[in-house]
Amino acid sequence: MTNIPTAGSAVEGYAGDLTVHQAWQLVEEGQAVLVDVRTEVEWRFVGVADLSALGAEVTFVEWARVDGGPNAEFVSQVVEAAQGRPTVFLCRSGQRSVSAARAVTQAGAGPAYNVLDGFEGALDSAGHRGGTGWRAAGLPWRQS
Repeated sequence: MTNIPTAGSAVEGYAGDLTVHQAWQLVEEGQAVLVDVRTEVEWRFVGVADLSALGAEVTFVEWARVDGGPNAEFVSQVVEAAQGRPTVFLCRSGQRSVSAARAVTQAGAGPAYNVLDGFEGALDSAGHRGGTGWRAAGLPWRQS
């Protein structure tokens, strides 16, 4: 069984950061729920993690709506989906997922983790994404 980090620093406000491989392993071992916090447009056109080989499914809960407005039901939707299990948050580059982990932690749920580099990673020197993150690591994903 993977040793899940037990606490982040007080400055972080959530349980900690995981690499994409650590996140995969926690889900594989049934120790955590993977929640993708990107928008529906990103899920459809960029792609999503594929956990079918693990007999698991990604939980999709938008952190913010496509119009930029917040999802007022975010925490309650995550708590319902997680059913008391640790939550691993995935976004595009590992930024929104930090905010999501903090919000869930502040609400008294968790532990909540951020996936470093997210699905596509940060912009590179040429202004492109995709050099790091879930997809670049070769973890299973699909696109509709």
